[in-house]
Amino acid sequence: MRPRMTRTRLGIFVATSVVYVAIVVGVLTTSWPVRFDWQVMLFRPYKQWPEIHAFLDYFVVLGQRGPTAVAVAAWLGWCTYKQKTLRPLLVLGTSLLLLNATVGAAKIGMGRLGPHYATAIGSNEMFAGGDIFPSGHTANAVVTWGVLAYLATTPRTRRISSVCAAMLALGVGMTTVYLGTHWMSDVTLGWTAGLLVLLALPWFEPLMARAEGWLLGVWLRLRSGRLLTAVPVPAPVAASVPLGAPRAPADDELPVREPVGAGSRSGGGSATRVAEGRTHLVPRPHTVRSERSPVTPAGSRRPPHADRMPRGTSFGPSAGRGRA
Repeated sequence: MRPRMTRTRLGIFVATSVVYVAIVVGVLTTSWPVRFDWQVMLFRPYKQWPEIHAFLDYFVVLGQRGPTAVAVAAWLGWCTYKQKTLRPLLVLGTSLLLLNATVGAAKIGMGRLGPHYATAIGSNEMFAGGDIFPSGHTANAVVTWGVLAYLATTPRTRRISSVCAAMLALGVGMTTVYLGTHWMSDVTLGWTAGLLVLLALPWFEPLMARAEGWLLGVWLRLRSGRLLTAVPVPAPVAASVPLGAPRAPADDELPVREPVGAGSRSGGGSATRVAEGRTHLVPRPHTVRSERSPVTPAGSRRPPHADRMPRGTSFGPSAGRGRA
């Protein structure tokens, strides 16, 4: 069942949008969010608890866009195969497109510098050529792991997935603050931006349904075309000819008859001229060996010898006298 934009969801979307705007205005006016950012930054959490630094270096990868997208796409690809629908992959693709468009535009537009590149204590570091506001790791963790809760098919699974996604997003965001790569306001805006993407997904459900129908239609047309070309055309089976029956001449053995009078000019007789230029007699029926009349060989079967003379031939004086 595809989620719909209910009044409750719409109310949460509006409230989250208000929080988003309030955070941006607070940072732009260098009010209390910026003061809190500097307090956390000067506290330097990575120096307070250095023993967990190595672990958090790996844990923050759970918010990195490339590895998380590949892992979730592999799982949703399996769900697509089992459920025979493209909706899981389409939801993931749509959410990542919305995330890149909204968060990417905000990063470039506001250009805030990170804690490690801050120029003056107490400044908001806005419009200085940076790209950390809002936090991309945090927003990506909310969207990527939240999609699994969004696609859950039972209420119990949805609750468990939502809690797991929230804990991962919370941990990734606080890890970036610990490592000193983001301000606290960056992380807060990242949570808000990711939640807005998840709440807006029901508005894109009709578009995803049309895209799924179009993609399935293209796939079926390609598959049917490939099957048609792959089916071999059966060759014609030659009819069996009984032994002794007259054989019909092949196409290349059919005689080509010349016009009337052509034979007298070329000197031909009863033979006809074939396309290859050879003379070919009209085919006659073959007889079985048992029906043929026996032929008695004439003459002697002994092969002739050059040193032997035929019988009755004599040489010598008597032969000469007889002829005289």
